[in-house]
Amino acid sequence: MPKRATQVVLSEKEQEALTRISRRYRSEQQVAQRARIVLAAAQGQSNAQIARQLSINVDTARLWRDRWVGLQGIDLDTLSITERLQDAPRPGKRPEITAEQRCQVAALACEAPSKAGRPISQWTGREIADEVMARGIVQHISPRHAARLLKKGGSNRTASAIGSQPSQMRSATRKLSRDVDSTRQLPNGPSEENASSAQMS
Repeated sequence: MPKRATQVVLSEKEQEALTRISRRYRSEQQVAQRARIVLAAAQGQSNAQIARQLSINVDTARLWRDRWVGLQGIDLDTLSITERLQDAPRPGKRPEITAEQRCQVAALACEAPSKAGRPISQWTGREIADEVMARGIVQHISPRHAARLLKKGGSNRTASAIGSQPSQMRSATRKLSRDVDSTRQLPNGPSEENASSAQMS
């Protein structure tokens, strides 16, 4: 007798997030497909039905159904919707974020969150991590790591803005020095130049 498929029950928040991921054109295709699997499972479809509908292997449908249910006991603040749809981390050292990926994260941080369909006015570590993974920029990144990249990117942009004006600052400093010299007065009398003129006359 075949094993009955695990039942999937979604909260309203989970339903909305999965639907958004499955429809967004910027979402990584694998992640979007996994969101569709979970949504179909929540509608009561069997693994075989999901496999036929999405043109995937029945084992794939079973894997992501069971993985989703297995992770539902973890709070969303600890493990986001997008993180639940990522591949399980392989053993060994986690790969570093490349320079190109850092640039992509920085570019994303310059976008308004509303453009990505996120109802917030300013990026947070959690939101930027979700969006970075949803777009397939990186397979996995923690909210804390994403927040550090955001902070470092902001500092670099500020430093770049300041560093782009050194000649202007030096010019202004020299001008100020000349102005001070031209108005320098003796302790109790006229300027040095006027005093000399008075003595000669």
